[in-house]
Amino acid sequence: MKDDFRRRRFSVSAIVFFFVCCVAEGRVLHVSFREMSGVDSFRTISEATAQAEAGDTVLIHAGVYREKAVIERSGRADAPIRIEAAIGADVVMTGADRITEWEGGGEGGIASTGWPYRFIPWNRSGTHPSDDFHLLIGRCEQVFVNGFAMRQVLRRAELSRGTFYVDLEGKRLYVCGADGRDISSRKFFVEASVRDRILSVKGDYVAVKGIRFRYAANRAQQGAVELSGNHLTVADCVFEYANSSGAEFTGEDITVRGCTFAYNGQIGFGANRAHRLLVSGCTVRKNNIKGFDRGWEAGGNKICMTRGAVLERSTFIENHGNGVWFDIGNEACTVRNCLIGFNDDAGIFYEISYGLHAHDNVILNNGLAETDGSWGAGAGVSISSSPECLIERNILAGNREGFNFREQDRSTPRIDVGKSEAVWNRDSTVRQNIIAYNRDAQTWGWFDIGDERHWPAKFGEGCEGLSLEKLALKFQENCYFAAGGEGLFNWGVTWKKHKRYSTPGQVRSELGLEDGSIISAPKFRDYWGLDLSLPAGSEAVEMGCYPRGAVPGVRLGVWGP
Repeated sequence: MKDDFRRRRFSVSAIVFFFVCCVAEGRVLHVSFREMSGVDSFRTISEATAQAEAGDTVLIHAGVYREKAVIERSGRADAPIRIEAAIGADVVMTGADRITEWEGGGEGGIASTGWPYRFIPWNRSGTHPSDDFHLLIGRCEQVFVNGFAMRQVLRRAELSRGTFYVDLEGKRLYVCGADGRDISSRKFFVEASVRDRILSVKGDYVAVKGIRFRYAANRAQQGAVELSGNHLTVADCVFEYANSSGAEFTGEDITVRGCTFAYNGQIGFGANRAHRLLVSGCTVRKNNIKGFDRGWEAGGNKICMTRGAVLERSTFIENHGNGVWFDIGNEACTVRNCLIGFNDDAGIFYEISYGLHAHDNVILNNGLAETDGSWGAGAGVSISSSPECLIERNILAGNREGFNFREQDRSTPRIDVGKSEAVWNRDSTVRQNIIAYNRDAQTWGWFDIGDERHWPAKFGEGCEGLSLEKLALKFQENCYFAAGGEGLFNWGVTWKKHKRYSTPGQVRSELGLEDGSIISAPKFRDYWGLDLSLPAGSEAVEMGCYPRGAVPGVRLGVWGP
């Protein structure tokens, strides 16, 4: 009897285990342009994703897929829908179509073709924004000849080598090749962006992996890839050469790992109400190649109205704008163990938001563009009218300014409240950072407010009920160094009352700030080689003014006996 019971229990367990495994593994739906021996396959990604259910994998084989896919079905936490490239397969989803039907052309001539597309129909100029600055920048069309981008012009008479013109009213595209040869010949591979979206993931529990997204004709502030479902995972993907933003995150609990956002027209990625967004091990590089207004929205990224976002172990470099930008109503966000460098404006710009924790980052040579950005927005870390922030154990070196506060009379909506409230710099701590070799100042307080609250009460200039003491701004145990011609600590905007201090002692005496901070040159082993290790016995290391953990692309640690 006992043996029979054990056998029955084993049989039931085996059946349950088999059923669970089948559900968890699901089906594999292949997508391929080529016939697959013994395997049924779809020709388009859209056809496969329309059939996918929880636990299924849409496995995409090598090819360039010229389509827009929309995923509205949801997986489950234990059985997500997976959309991924096959092992070793170069999978490209593109917003561009190849153009082969031409009129005109000839050696050195201009070829044309029909153009039925209009991406911004709500104004005559076809631009967003529609101001004069963005009259060309704000257009959506893109043309690529043999993989190289052509330059757009606004009048047919302006066409010359390497340019294209779109006649919106006449519905025609004109292209002039870069080398004077006939682009209508088969020797030339001409693509034009015809889709504003490439992929939209609206369902929950969907994972996307190993796909390259490019060439969307998306308008400003719109992602080429839209991720609006919850509990999504995006891994090892590339988002490049979108007309505007590479990707747009608007769902909650999205994880982005090992992805690259590069050479996009406006920003690498944007996020709005993407609570608990995690960006880990990613590269965000050389975005805003079209030259959108850097004070409006441009650069590495822009995150709005999001709670609990974490950017970690990622690289934000060489973007034309801010490297990392949080703007409007964000709460409790974290930037940690990142390399943020060589961006035109601030490394981290945290604006009218709450509770940034920026720690253990290496932030180098930001804010040094030949064309000036906004005042007070060129620091390694710039906290702009944002309370309750903690900035600790970062290396802030070689920037326009190392750290700054930026203050104006500002307000912001709250995530759960809806209405706007006044917001200003208060209750923030800057501690145990290396702040050295920054061009204009190591620290600067850019306070452009009429009530003078940023001065101590003893000066008698603060507004009723507020003074520097009550703002609770703390600078503690930072390691400073200013080389020849570099400022140390400046307080106040240059067009109003301001003071410059040359030692932490002066700052403590007059402003009550910089408790325990010192001046000591950090002797980095090889700054330009990104070996930022310090010699044994360094004061900065002994004070704890040094990142903990690894930072991508940077060597950290202690050297010498």
